[in-house]
Amino acid sequence: MADSEFFLVKSDVLPDVFNKVMAVKRLLSGGKAESVNVACSTIGLSRSAYYKYKDAVLPFYETTRGRMVTLVFAVENFPGILSGIINILAKVKANVLTINQNIPINGLADVSISIETDRMTHSLEKLLEDLGKIPGVRSYKILARD
Repeated sequence: MADSEFFLVKSDVLPDVFNKVMAVKRLLSGGKAESVNVACSTIGLSRSAYYKYKDAVLPFYETTRGRMVTLVFAVENFPGILSGIINILAKVKANVLTINQNIPINGLADVSISIETDRMTHSLEKLLEDLGKIPGVRSYKILARD
């Protein structure tokens, strides 16, 4: 079989079956369904369609597994903010490669952190969600991926 080719496609232009497969995966990974059968029934997707496409349909953030990702934050200038970020990275087993923090201007500092994602126990999407909940983190985004 030839090497597979990957495409980045907006979900609203895909056939409904692919969006339903992702919805089933979200129910299962979020613990909101106890089995594939329950999740498929809830979403209105046949189990055969789910099993046919489950390994071929991935959320965008899952493609970052095993890669280097650079995150950029704007954080408020108070003690412990960087420690809070690093603690969450450690909790999900992200391997920190570099940390750069600029001098705060007008009470905000820019921080960039490069991580390896291959051993992470959470998706990058979930990690970003958790980092965004830290008091004092004003903004965050993915700057680069390798």
